[in-house]
Amino acid sequence: MADYNFQEIEKKWQERWEASQIFNAKIDPQRPKFYSLDMFPYPSGAGLHVGHPLGYIASDIVSRFKRLQGYNVLHPMGYDSFGLPAEQYAIQTGQHPAITTEENIKRYTEQLKNIGFAFDWNKEVRTSDPSYYKWTQWIFMQLFDSYYDKTEDKAKEINDLISIFEKEGNANINVVCDEDTKTFTASEWKGYSEKEQQQTLLQYRLTYLAETTVNWCPALGTVLSNDEVKDGFSERGGHPVERKKMMQWSMRITAYAERLLNDLDKVDWPEPIKEMQRNWIGRSVGAEMVFQVKDKAQQIKVFTTRIDTIYGVTYLALAPESELAAELITDDQRKEAEAYIQVAKNRSERDRMSDVKTISGAFTGSYAINPFNGEEIPVWIADYVLAGYGTGAVMAVPAHDERDYNFANHFGLEVRQVLEGSMENGSFPGRDGIAMNSGFLNGLVMKDAMDKAIEFLEDKKIGKGKIQYRMRDAIFTRQRYWGEPLPVYFKDGIPYLVDKKDLPIVLPEVDKYLPTEDGEPPLGRATDWTYNVDGEAYPLELSTMPGWAGSSWYFLRYMDSQNNTEFVSKDAQQYWEAVDLYIGGAEHATGHLLYSRFWTKFLYDKGLITIVEPFKKMINQGMIQGRSNFVYRIKGSNKFVSHGLRKDHDTAAMHVDVNIVHNDQLDLDKFKAWRPDLADAEFILEDGKYICGAEVEKMSKSKYNVVNPDDIIERYGADTLRLYEMFLGPLEQFKPWNTNGIDGVSKFLKKLWRLFHDKNGNFTISDAQPTKDELKTLHKTIRKAEEDMNNYSFNTSVSSFMICVNELSALKCNKKEILEPLTIIISPYAPHIAEELWSLMGNDRSVLEAAFPKFNEEHLTEDAHEYPISINGKMRVKLPISLSLSKEEIEKTALADANVQKWLDGKTPKKIIVVPGKIVNIVV
Repeated sequence: MADYNFQEIEKKWQERWEASQIFNAKIDPQRPKFYSLDMFPYPSGAGLHVGHPLGYIASDIVSRFKRLQGYNVLHPMGYDSFGLPAEQYAIQTGQHPAITTEENIKRYTEQLKNIGFAFDWNKEVRTSDPSYYKWTQWIFMQLFDSYYDKTEDKAKEINDLISIFEKEGNANINVVCDEDTKTFTASEWKGYSEKEQQQTLLQYRLTYLAETTVNWCPALGTVLSNDEVKDGFSERGGHPVERKKMMQWSMRITAYAERLLNDLDKVDWPEPIKEMQRNWIGRSVGAEMVFQVKDKAQQIKVFTTRIDTIYGVTYLALAPESELAAELITDDQRKEAEAYIQVAKNRSERDRMSDVKTISGAFTGSYAINPFNGEEIPVWIADYVLAGYGTGAVMAVPAHDERDYNFANHFGLEVRQVLEGSMENGSFPGRDGIAMNSGFLNGLVMKDAMDKAIEFLEDKKIGKGKIQYRMRDAIFTRQRYWGEPLPVYFKDGIPYLVDKKDLPIVLPEVDKYLPTEDGEPPLGRATDWTYNVDGEAYPLELSTMPGWAGSSWYFLRYMDSQNNTEFVSKDAQQYWEAVDLYIGGAEHATGHLLYSRFWTKFLYDKGLITIVEPFKKMINQGMIQGRSNFVYRIKGSNKFVSHGLRKDHDTAAMHVDVNIVHNDQLDLDKFKAWRPDLADAEFILEDGKYICGAEVEKMSKSKYNVVNPDDIIERYGADTLRLYEMFLGPLEQFKPWNTNGIDGVSKFLKKLWRLFHDKNGNFTISDAQPTKDELKTLHKTIRKAEEDMNNYSFNTSVSSFMICVNELSALKCNKKEILEPLTIIISPYAPHIAEELWSLMGNDRSVLEAAFPKFNEEHLTEDAHEYPISINGKMRVKLPISLSLSKEEIEKTALADANVQKWLDGKTPKKIIVVPGKIVNIVV
């Protein structure tokens, strides 16, 4: 094979890898394991663009490198295949989401295989496959049958709790439960009906059914997460979203809040991701207390981290969604307050938290009594208060909180200083301030004032010290079709689990993928969506699981994906343990990662797995941005002006498909064929070419800057794509895609190929012993490759490969002792060309089965140093001198050199300065 024919080479080796099943990972106790994982993709209809494989390429390089180091590597791939896009397409076309999903998966798999990833496709999982979601349903059942024991700090069997109820009731238990749970005795428990007992247990179960405020999108017919709502509209489709109360399944993730927070210290994750998780969990130490509403029976419960500022409270603020807010509106304030509630409650919590500039609110007309001083305090409604955080009410201290101050200043409410210190912009944070204007708290520092205030609350039985978390229990249902059915049926309105032997509960056929005419979820359209118990049919749950259900445990299923009797065998899980390297986008910093950690800890508590954290190390890859191209149309015409001439004309910029532009030069014929309206386009050229403008933007269809990896592979090859994506810059950084720069990488691979071939294209390598310079170049590259791999610095490795090949080319090196290890070093990055060259060198087995070359420091140790010889301060001669010589010997060697003698011109040196390994300076 004379030329580097990448199409033929890459197809050949991809077929061989698949036929040999070389990437198939099996348990091998004799070898250390390495589990490399990518956040698995949702298979969209658009397929991959060049930005998508970035993280996959990085994890593939690490996986191949670890194999060369002797590790047994698990590197799987699968699909997060339930999702709203497939369902929306089904609604529009009537095509079953499974068909759409299967077509998209086929396309994704083809593209991924074309890039040459070392994925173990035998371990593939799909969250929408019944053989997979059978076990998601099973895990749901384990959660349903569990409660959280705070004394033992772990999940336990619900039957253990029932035994306690039967013996002693619930007065003395220390467990996680709903706040409004009533106390009962053992005899009262035994006197409850089955329905009453089951309703009570729902207040303890780790997954439970309760009325919850949700983001309801009528147009999509489903509940949306906060991340799926922007400014009151759905991110998908831009439909209006309203906040409403619905019966929803939730998971008691809050039971694990402290463990989720503390165990962040056990993982090697980017610090910004850890900080986002800490903020989302939001641990706050403070106090909870009640304010009695004046002349009414209602009480307002608040949580505060600054009970020491209680004397500075000048108003209370309620969340718009709060039922209490509606109850406290007086007739004279009703019109204005109810109108405000209607608008404010439908803004998403994300928008309300992030928008600090907009100040809005409405007075209820009611007042509450401050129990510390007896003052009457106005009760307001404000959208900066969230129903789901704390109690949905805030005791506002405007002098010492910025948001409270801005609200009070906007509405003319009192600002009362209760902490000593100078006021800044009307508000003084006073973290370490001393209490003033605060009754019996005067003169106390913050901690002492808080302790004394909490003591007052507890003595009066109107409050207590408390640790509060911002994180809330996770809603676990969506009112849509394309998701995992819940393994739950209803008897007398109470949920019961189906029998394990009946799993999976498979999605039924429906006539449409829309809610029913009565507003029920699409599963309500099924002809017989019931569960038979002792000959009687009971209705099954109509909602399905959310998107995060299947993705919360998929890393475990990869270990043992074909197991039909367990979600993962103990042997497989104990061998592969946790994921060693997890690569994915930072957009999953809270949701997916928190849920995965939650489920992992739960499964650990139940003795089902041996790890408490799913992902040991995580890297967030940056985004590859698009490089858009523009043409410039003269306004009112179909004539286009080249970039350099546009200032001479009145033009409007227009995005153009980057795939018909090369090195910013527009292909005029392809442009005319691109759209019918451009068929008669005219051009004003510069130097006979049409040069486009360019700008870095997000890669998207609307900007015509999406680059398909298939096109790059067809033109340059998969190895070039892999190397180029790594060469663009550090993995974690955002960087623009510029096809113009890919030529250099392509030329590098051709130059590498030529090292192994003579001028006539014949494969020719030598068994001759390498020179010192050749060994130095090789071992310099070995060291760099290992260092970069340890630092996950892939772009600098690609640079070092280029330098190495350039140096070896200059040395005309074709020696097997140099080129064989070089092939191994480069193989994780460019596996196809490496396999071909490895095979040509006479190796029968894959380069993957070789050992990574060992670095030898001796080859980088210099025998001599090229000393600059300066005479009277001017460098005149460069002279190689052995590094083993003493100062005196270096001086003699320098003076004996003919060129040095020529510059001395017979003069005797007055002084000679020798710095070993650096310079020789002669003064005459």
